[in-house]
Amino acid sequence: MMDPRVMDPRQELVRRAGMDDGDVDQVVQVLEALRLWREVERRTSEASRRYMKLGETDMRALRFIIAMQNHGRVVTPGAIAEHLGITTASTTKLVDRLAAGDHVRRFQHPSDRRSLAIEVTEETRRVARETVGRSHARRFDAAARLTAEEREIVIHFLADLAAADDGAVHPEPGARELGSTS
Repeated sequence: MMDPRVMDPRQELVRRAGMDDGDVDQVVQVLEALRLWREVERRTSEASRRYMKLGETDMRALRFIIAMQNHGRVVTPGAIAEHLGITTASTTKLVDRLAAGDHVRRFQHPSDRRSLAIEVTEETRRVARETVGRSHARRFDAAARLTAEEREIVIHFLADLAAADDGAVHPEPGARELGSTS
C-alpha cells in the first residue's frame, strides 16, 4: 500500500501540506501505476530469461553483443567485461555458458590474431528480437504516443524519482540499517 494517509498518518516521512485528498489520490495512482509497470517488467524479463535459460548478466551481455553487431563492431571478451563491469575471469565463465547454450560463437578476431571475437548466433538473435525486441518496441510506441511536452514531464519526473531513490539504494557508510540495534 503506497497511500501515505495509511502508511504515514502523522506525516513523519511524507509531507502532504497544501495537498487535498484528490491530489494525494492522484499521487497514489501515479505510484501504483509505477508499481504495476515494475511488476510487469519483472515478469517479462523473468519469462525471457527462463525461456532462453539465462541469468540477468547473461541477458545484458547478449543485448550488448547484439547492439555492437548491429553497428558493425567486433565484440571482444574485454569489451564485454568492461560493459558489464565484471572481471575477465567472470567474463570467460559467462562466454563459456553462452557458447555452451549455443547463444554465441567465438572466432578469431579479424584484425588482431591474438584476440577472440564473440558474436550472437542467428537463433539467439531471432529469439531475442521476438521476445525482448517486441517488448521494447511496445514501450517505444507508448512513449511515442505522448506529446513532446508530456515526454518532457515524464523525463523530468523519472529523473527526479531516480535521484530521490539513488541514496536509498546505497546508504552512506556508517548509516544504520533498518532493524539495526546499534
